[in-house]
Amino acid sequence: MPLTPPLTTFSFSSLIPTFSSPAARTVCHFSASLHSSPSPTKFFIAFTAARTYASAPKKKKMPPKKQAQEVKIPLGRPGNNLKTGIVGLANVGKSTLFQAITKCSLGNPANFPYATIDPEESRVIVPDDRFDWLVEHYKPKSVVPAHLTIYDIAGLTRGASTGAGLGNAFLSHIRAVDAIFQVVRCFDDAEIIHVEGDVDPIRDLDIIAEELRLKDIEFTEKALVALQKETRRGGQSLEMKKLKEEQATVEKVLQMLQDGKDVRKGNWSPKEVEHINPLFLLSAKPVVTLVNLSEKDYIRKKNKHLPKIAEWVKTNAPGDPIIPISVQLEERLAVMSDAEAAEELKTLETTSALPKAIQTMRKALQLGSFFTTGTDEVRQWTIRTGTKAPQAAGVIHGDFEKTFIQAIVYNYNALREEGDEATLKAKGKIMTKGKDYVVEDGDVLLIKAGAAKA
Repeated sequence: MPLTPPLTTFSFSSLIPTFSSPAARTVCHFSASLHSSPSPTKFFIAFTAARTYASAPKKKKMPPKKQAQEVKIPLGRPGNNLKTGIVGLANVGKSTLFQAITKCSLGNPANFPYATIDPEESRVIVPDDRFDWLVEHYKPKSVVPAHLTIYDIAGLTRGASTGAGLGNAFLSHIRAVDAIFQVVRCFDDAEIIHVEGDVDPIRDLDIIAEELRLKDIEFTEKALVALQKETRRGGQSLEMKKLKEEQATVEKVLQMLQDGKDVRKGNWSPKEVEHINPLFLLSAKPVVTLVNLSEKDYIRKKNKHLPKIAEWVKTNAPGDPIIPISVQLEERLAVMSDAEAAEELKTLETTSALPKAIQTMRKALQLGSFFTTGTDEVRQWTIRTGTKAPQAAGVIHGDFEKTFIQAIVYNYNALREEGDEATLKAKGKIMTKGKDYVVEDGDVLLIKAGAAKA
């Protein structure tokens, strides 16, 4: 009888059979019996399912939530047709500046306080090298530059907030404008009297800032009393909630003013701005400070008061632009032809400060420009920073905003670099933009809009 060889057992725990269902995976234990024999080896495998797992469904990765960016709403009146007032103490050169900047004549500004009573108004062409280049490039039949509206406002005096001088009328005129050219005198001239007796621009800046804030405190206190009367009724309605939010904002504004700070320097949320804007506060308006120097000091770029003024602005109105100017020089240039003025500036080795003043004010007002171009017309349009394409189209014509389809866009800088539209198109620099496109300063636009409904 042949000797039976010993039984050898193998365990295959790593072998996993393939199943048709991917939803289940079975881990099996295998055993096999193998006889050592010269005859062909018979290999028997038996298995039993030990455990079954249901595979967890794969979780879909959700895209990260887009965080809504808070849109910064500017203080002041919305829109692009904004006005600037020339403000300062009496006899600091405001009316002379107005004549120079607007190239119009008010007669000789008188050498006494309150020579200006009712504000004078004029529209100033915005100097812009981009517009000039486009006009030269297209040689159109018609050209329309951008404008800035400027008012010459009566001189302020100490106590204006309580009605001194032309106080109440003066301050109401400032409320009607959207930004302030603040003129301070830094020149000595015995023939031009100063209402405070001597030239001291820091004192003058303190007077202007204090008078505007005091009037704002008066406005704000009246608004707060009216709101308190409403919220005293109580209740949980949506209207009451809004009134309480408005009251909280007005209280915050009042505290800031009482602390000697201007409203425009506050960090306001969009909701707070909505509550502040209807108050038309004087200290909420953007300010560009024009430092009126003698012609001699302006040309040599030196004046003993300039460092003190820079320090005052840094402390009391950080970020406000300061522009040295000689109203005396600008007055002379205003009566010359363009060629004569250019020759005079070349001789003096200096430049006019007016273009910089106007451009700086537009920036302070958050105004920008886009252009429409062609051989028929080149026009510069004024918009607020952050304006989207449909609203920019609406500046051209109200119906274009309602029926806006798309805008064909390229930037002035690209056109200047490449030389013509054909090259821009070949290089892919002409873009088609939709309703969410934010128009950039210097864009050239071609608006496509549908037919207006009758």
